[in-house]
Order: sequence, then structure tokens, then C-alpha cells
Amino acid sequence: MREKKVENVEETAMRLLTERGVTLKDIAELVYFLQVPYHPDLELSVCLHNVERVVAKREVQNAILTGIQLDMLAEKKMLEGPLQEILERDESLYGIDEVIALSIVNIYGSIGFTNYGFIDKQKPGILEKLNDKSSGKVHTFLDDIVGAIAAAASSRLAHRAVNAE
Repeated sequence: MREKKVENVEETAMRLLTERGVTLKDIAELVYFLQVPYHPDLELSVCLHNVERVVAKREVQNAILTGIQLDMLAEKKMLEGPLQEILERDESLYGIDEVIALSIVNIYGSIGFTNYGFIDKQKPGILEKLNDKSSGKVHTFLDDIVGAIAAAASSRLAHRAVNAE
């Protein structure tokens, strides 16, 4: 009898992001949005490298797995109320989606908090698409996770730029 191949955490996290319509390039564009005012010669490839380094962390992969699967369960109406309705509406007072996102932001220090708060309010690029409730998709956790990865990658980039000066 053959054993089923078990996907590793990173492969599964990347697959889920892709299936939910998010690419690492989408996240790199958010990093660019956050950092180009401070680094006018910034290239998207540098942003992408920093996103890849953030997503390589196990804590980030775990947050992706947890958040996306909760979003998927809500989409399939597989949660009990009132949690089902809270996630479908992306209720502003829920806050657990932000708590998971902050676990990502925490990895690279306090600058990540300001980056995250700013991008969460602005909702540029892929974040605007993920927040579109008319699609019928539930992205209560994913939009915050994507914003947090971008904020963490921005922090990582900023710390390395300062060290390079």
C-alpha cells in the first residue's frame, strides 16, 4: 500500500495563497507601495526577495494555513453561529483576524505595526480585491495576513537598508 505524500507546511501555505488568488508578487507590490517613498531607487525584485524571506518563516506559514482555512470554512458555511456570520461580514469588532496578522508583524519589530496599520487602512493593490465582498469569497483572515506579510517584509527591508548605510 502506497503512503500518501504529505505536503510540507511551506508548500501548503504557498498553494493556499495561490488558490485564493494571491501571489508573492502581489505582496511585493504592497511592500513597494510602503517603501518607495523612503527608497526612491527601490526595485520590485528587492521587495519580492523580502517577501520570500518573510514567508519562509514557520510562524508566517502557520498563520497562512490557519487564516485561509478559517476563511474557507466560513465560505462553505461550515462554522456555527454567531462565528459564521461574524466571519462572513468581516465584522470590525471581531479582531482575531488582526491578532493573527500581528503575530506576523511582530517578527520584525515595531516599525511593522505602523506599516501594518497604514496599509490596512489604505487597502492598495491586492488588499482592495480581497476586501471586495461582492465576490462571494470570505477573506476575513487573508486580507490581514497579506497586509501583515507586506508590513513585515517592509520592516525587514527598512532594517537592512539602515544597516547598509
